[in-house]
Amino acid sequence: MPPAATTPPSTTPRTLLVNADDFGIYPQANPAVVDAFDNGLVASCSVMTPSPGAPDALRILADRPDVAFGIHLTLVADFPDQRWNPLTDGRSLLDAGGQLFTPDDKQQLLAQATIDDVEAEFRAQIELVLAAGLRPTHVDWHCLADGGRPALFDLTVELADEYGLAVRAWLPDSRRKLAGRGRPTVDHDFLDSFAVPLDDKPQHLARRLRELEPGLTEWAVHPAFDHPDDGGTGVRQSDYDFLVSAEAREIVEEEGITVIGWGDLLQAWD
Repeated sequence: MPPAATTPPSTTPRTLLVNADDFGIYPQANPAVVDAFDNGLVASCSVMTPSPGAPDALRILADRPDVAFGIHLTLVADFPDQRWNPLTDGRSLLDAGGQLFTPDDKQQLLAQATIDDVEAEFRAQIELVLAAGLRPTHVDWHCLADGGRPALFDLTVELADEYGLAVRAWLPDSRRKLAGRGRPTVDHDFLDSFAVPLDDKPQHLARRLRELEPGLTEWAVHPAFDHPDDGGTGVRQSDYDFLVSAEAREIVEEEGITVIGWGDLLQAWD
């Protein structure tokens, strides 16, 4: 695990928040996330609750209170041949087959989802984690940048305020909203590892590390061991391989980059 931040992000020349999204997406993702936390650059994670690996992920978090984690609010199911159900019965969140939409159909989801149904589902996902006796740090979204609609972002901020959680903000307007409320937010554009080209991923990420700007930047990474459910894309395995590589750790040390997770960010902000 990288060293925790010892100074607030605002006074650290280059600070990188590395969060492993999709903890619990399927069981084989979970040991990769934990190993990337223990032996790589990952410093926090975000757990999904409707997905098949969620029960195992919650058990791991109960056994590892040192792992800072948030809740990966989920309205989208990744794999067309393995559909997931929401925790609630909100009809506007369901496709024609009565299950969560896939990423390819998320625009239809965003067009039909009602605020009431989204609020009930998000609240149920947060409450499930709290009922397990766990203490999350923040909320973010699965496959929907800042919730996908301004109203869904605003709703999530209100829920986060109610539950005492931070909120990830990706887009400039959302970052400005959080900053205006005195909330912690990043200074620079967000990196989603699914947007990184596969053919030269190690070189691309190494270059991004060396060129990291002063201030606070967040990387949302998706480490997992290869698994048939993931469609053979290689994104998750290649994320894991880089995050635990000697090269990544050496660059962080050589460049004097402070790597933090959401728990570190909140401590520094307070």
